[in-house]
Amino acid sequence: MLYYILYQWIYKTYGAGSESYIFKGLNVIQYVTFRTAWATITALLLSLLLGGRVIKKLQDLKYGQEIREELSAEHQAKKGTPTMGGILILGTVFLSTILWARLDSLYLWLALGATTSFGLIGFADDYIKIVKKRSLGLTGWQKIAGQLLTAIVVFGALYWFANYPWNISIPFFKATAETNPAISISYVGPVIYLIFIIFILLGSSNAVNLTDGMDGLATSVTFIAMSAFTALTYVSSDRRWADYLEITHKPEAAELTVFCGAIVGASLGFLWYNSPPAEVFMGDVGSLAIGGALGTVAILTKQEFLLPFIGGVFILEAVSVMLQVSYFKFTRRTGGVGKRIFKQAPIHHHFQMSGWKESKVVFRFVIVAILFALLSLSTLKLR
Repeated sequence: MLYYILYQWIYKTYGAGSESYIFKGLNVIQYVTFRTAWATITALLLSLLLGGRVIKKLQDLKYGQEIREELSAEHQAKKGTPTMGGILILGTVFLSTILWARLDSLYLWLALGATTSFGLIGFADDYIKIVKKRSLGLTGWQKIAGQLLTAIVVFGALYWFANYPWNISIPFFKATAETNPAISISYVGPVIYLIFIIFILLGSSNAVNLTDGMDGLATSVTFIAMSAFTALTYVSSDRRWADYLEITHKPEAAELTVFCGAIVGASLGFLWYNSPPAEVFMGDVGSLAIGGALGTVAILTKQEFLLPFIGGVFILEAVSVMLQVSYFKFTRRTGGVGKRIFKQAPIHHHFQMSGWKESKVVFRFVIVAILFALLSLSTLKLR
């Protein structure tokens, strides 16, 4: 919105031929790097300004967190802490993006739409658990159905309205960045790519959801992962950088950089209130939305295979749950008694039950997240 007011209207009307430094200075609005920086700042400031009010409203509505009985006393003390704070993240991301991005980008609206859709699924789950007092919220199949529908809509938009390349870009193999189906060795076609999109979006949204179990954990890792994605989105949308790094050039993704920056700012602002001891939890409305945003950006920028590197902590959390459940079912079926690999899954609970303080778990996972983010960025010139 500000792009059209400050640049398209005021600058082009008065600034282009003016000697005024004020008018001429508005030319900077056209640069995506400037607007990304200010989208980040705007989301951060909005989060800080509105966070207290959102928390107060959640307290008044008695939207308090329920804690599973098998978790530690340290977790039991958090019972009743306001949850569904992800509404703050969604709201500030949406407002900041609308303010600073060019609104003629299909990719931008796809990212905003998918993020909002996953957020609504999470909101329904939180609402049923907290307000309707149904401990399980949405059933597993209801969640999957909503996520599956969102993935299909994303695919449909790319198939019908975008010149989207159906190739899979693989790190370390620069030939896979070629988007011409006649010569691309990684062209898989729309049907197979639909399965790929479903796997990515369902996997990323649920992985972030599983990570959201300690004060500041999911928020901190999101800040790091989205910071890396902001850089990756920018270089993939810029012809000079894409050619130099030999990655798939996606000029349509330029405005996604603003969207990613907004999530970085919103995450940092939410962390102000979510840091230990947390004043508010993001709930499924936040975690599913963030996971959906990560997956959608990865798809739109052709960085799907970098997602496990960028969101390495999220992947470890999800894999720990799958291993725990699979091993328990296998040993119960073969030996009659189910056995565990970890003391508790997701894996952050395993370390806590092993004697680590929650703050130590969070800080060490943040260090691991930084290492994963740096690893993902290091692959850019190793193609």
